[in-house]
Amino acid sequence: MKLKIAILGTRGVPNYYGGFEHISEYVSEGLVKRGHSVSVYNSHNHCFSGPDWNGVDIIHCYDPEYLIGPAGQFIYDFNCLLDARKRKFDVVLIMGYTSSSVWGRLYPAKSTIITNMDGLEWKRSKYSERVKKFLKYAEKLAIKYSQFYIADSLVIKSYLDDKYNIESKYIPYGADLFSEEEREQIDRNEALKEDYFLLMARMEPENNIETILEGFNNSNSPKKFKVLGDTSNRFGKFITHKFKNDSRIEFNGAIFDTGKVRALQNNSYLYFHGHSVGGTNPSLLEAMASEALIAAHNNPFNKSVLHTDAFYFSNANEVRNIVETVQHKEPEKVMVSNNLYKIKYQFNWEKIIDQYEKFILECHYNSKYEPVISFQR
Repeated sequence: MKLKIAILGTRGVPNYYGGFEHISEYVSEGLVKRGHSVSVYNSHNHCFSGPDWNGVDIIHCYDPEYLIGPAGQFIYDFNCLLDARKRKFDVVLIMGYTSSSVWGRLYPAKSTIITNMDGLEWKRSKYSERVKKFLKYAEKLAIKYSQFYIADSLVIKSYLDDKYNIESKYIPYGADLFSEEEREQIDRNEALKEDYFLLMARMEPENNIETILEGFNNSNSPKKFKVLGDTSNRFGKFITHKFKNDSRIEFNGAIFDTGKVRALQNNSYLYFHGHSVGGTNPSLLEAMASEALIAAHNNPFNKSVLHTDAFYFSNANEVRNIVETVQHKEPEKVMVSNNLYKIKYQFNWEKIIDQYEKFILECHYNSKYEPVISFQR
């Protein structure tokens, strides 16, 4: 069965923003290669302005976020939904719910609605109590108005299933193994093996950037510490100012060139992953696939992916201890090898796309031909 599928809820593809855009790239292109007709909704001011990308139809909708800030996301999602209602999609896959679920009554009535439920957004420390309360409400609306649900983390799946008495589908992100072609393209003058520590994240408090850099700042390490991420927001400016006197710390801005990021990860002495909220994080999987040795924030999301194959920290003192004691010996090599095995057999993109296709087909069949069957308990 070949379906007409729409992907909403992202700023668009190709990815110049974050996780949902990242997975939308792979899933949309992969579904097209499997014979489906796929459309992805893009913000009208996305830097890619073409009508199609790698076989994926691109639908541009007006997005006033650049004029009015985050509130513009609600208008953008509203515009996308109004357009989707006209196009008779078999399946609408909604990435996240923060600014879309409030329009739940507008979800296309004749389409199968599947929502990727995001990563417990209301736990993010950057939000005020009022915003957190709204996000919990938006989460409930997403459950109410969607027919089927995807969780990209087993931790999130457990939370959703228990709280809302549903049966969500666990489908994580994916990554590609570091190839020999990529290895040959590494500029050894830019990235020398074991020459630097690396961190890649949005500049947000819950990503523990301050904790990581404070631990490094207090260490006696002679190595450099490269930080990848846009520092133009308030927290980014705070971080760059706080550590401006440590010449070892380099703020290199956001890099969306996947090949360059993977080369930096591959050649890092130790990759720090500080994310504490969310599901299966794409940058973590990319680091695993790029053969990086990893130090991760100690929380259930990261441990459900890495298990014992990483160093864990909860505070700056533990970061300092890791920085000053980590070595590249046999136990560390086993960690890297085990993480590569996970990418090859659990988190590879072909498997992830297969899971998306199978689930989408099952959902569409159940909603159209066996309406009494439900994924809810």
